[in-house]
Amino acid sequence: MRSKIILFAALIMGLITTFLFFNYMKQYDQATTVNENMVDVVVAKQQIKRNQKLQADMLEIKQVPLLGVHPQAIKSIQGADGKFADATIETGEVLLSHRVKTSKDESAIVAKKVQNGFRAVSVGINLVQSVSNLIEPDDYVDVIVTIPPKEGNDKQIEASTMLLEKIRVLAVGRRMVEVDDQHPYAEYTSVTLEVKPEDVPKIINADDRFNVSLALHSRVVPEAAKK
Repeated sequence: MRSKIILFAALIMGLITTFLFFNYMKQYDQATTVNENMVDVVVAKQQIKRNQKLQADMLEIKQVPLLGVHPQAIKSIQGADGKFADATIETGEVLLSHRVKTSKDESAIVAKKVQNGFRAVSVGINLVQSVSNLIEPDDYVDVIVTIPPKEGNDKQIEASTMLLEKIRVLAVGRRMVEVDDQHPYAEYTSVTLEVKPEDVPKIINADDRFNVSLALHSRVVPEAAKK
């Protein structure tokens, strides 16, 4: 009787040991599978502002599951180092290839900034006409033309009239972004505006024949408009 009890206990212990062994191996296989399906991606160690130059010390490598990786995720710091952020990137955010650009990209961005159905046209201006060079890209301005009196008519005075209102500024000189560390201030003598096709001849004619000045709109949004 005693031997039967011992045999039965041994069988029970064997079953328990077998169950624990298989359970351990199952968990081990799952952990191995997860580790094998992880991939390196580049994330921001700090907030990176739009048009800020990316540097290696701003970035770090993080492992994420392969199934959750965005197709455009950058997988090496070398792939982002030295490029520029195309939009603000928050701390811990994965860097995507379409959200960074090389310095060469900016030369072609003006055509991308023009909205569908509009045209880009430039006007020559001096310091006074450009509000002391205080106009920045993405500001809005009114275009005012000043017509001088006809020759020989001493009684006629110069007349200024509104040509176009609330026109978006695409670029000042060759700069298409606001002043920052990578795009320092430089005095400019031309402003590129975004206008409707039918307004292009008006701008060109006014710029060629008369004096064109720009009046800057405020960027402050009234409290009533926020509600």
